Amino acid sequence: MLAARVLTWMLSLVIGAVYGTAATVAHAYTVAGLPLGLVLAIVGTGALLVAFRTLTGDRWTALAGGLGVVGATLLFSNVGPGGSAIVAPASPATEWIPLTWTLAVPLLVAVVVAWPDLSHLRAEEPPPPASPRRLDP
Repeated sequence: MLAARVLTWMLSLVIGAVYGTAATVAHAYTVAGLPLGLVLAIVGTGALLVAFRTLTGDRWTALAGGLGVVGATLLFSNVGPGGSAIVAPASPATEWIPLTWTLAVPLLVAVVVAWPDLSHLRAEEPPPPASPRRLDP
């Protein structure tokens, strides 16, 4: 059982890293001045983390996936040893986009991982059906 959980965590870390790489490269895409890449990256990352948490019922799986996204974001946002960068530098008009992406990722991870487990609040049994009332004249 423990081996299956560790394998799940490792798999979610790899999936998070792959998605984080794609989102980090694409987050700067704009259409008519609107940051479409940033919106899609944030929504997609949030959906990925919520899916990890919902499908496994485990905070650790969501955390592992989130760490993969954060790690890929940090790795591919820096300048490499040869001086090249995968992510193009921002212009003065768009410098808020990479800053927003850099801050949004850890915030999303924290919210999804820290969200309380509300599954125990479900009703044990459905309420009995109401019996039809008879109106006598």
